[in-house]
Amino acid sequence: MNSKELEERIIRNYERDEQMMILVFAQWCVNNGLDPAEVYARAYPGQGANPALQQAIEQTVPKEEAGEVPDDTVLGVLSLFGNDDLAYVVTEEIGRRPKRGR
Repeated sequence: MNSKELEERIIRNYERDEQMMILVFAQWCVNNGLDPAEVYARAYPGQGANPALQQAIEQTVPKEEAGEVPDDTVLGVLSLFGNDDLAYVVTEEIGRRPKRGR
């Protein structure tokens, strides 16, 4: 494999992993009764529509059919891809939840 082929392979893998991160975020939002596009827009207000996010939203399933997406998982994948602004908004949403067991 030459360097050009290796570079293309790395880019494809990164794009695939990035799409998975977006899907994890979108499913976490659905599972927590949030609109992924609205949460994303709060983090990146000037960015406008995001086609990758729209595609991920279309791939989400209803909360009742989805597996759990722990808060630590969504925050971890957002951090891994440098989405600190989005991780901040997600953290705000986590903080808004009613406290359990009180």
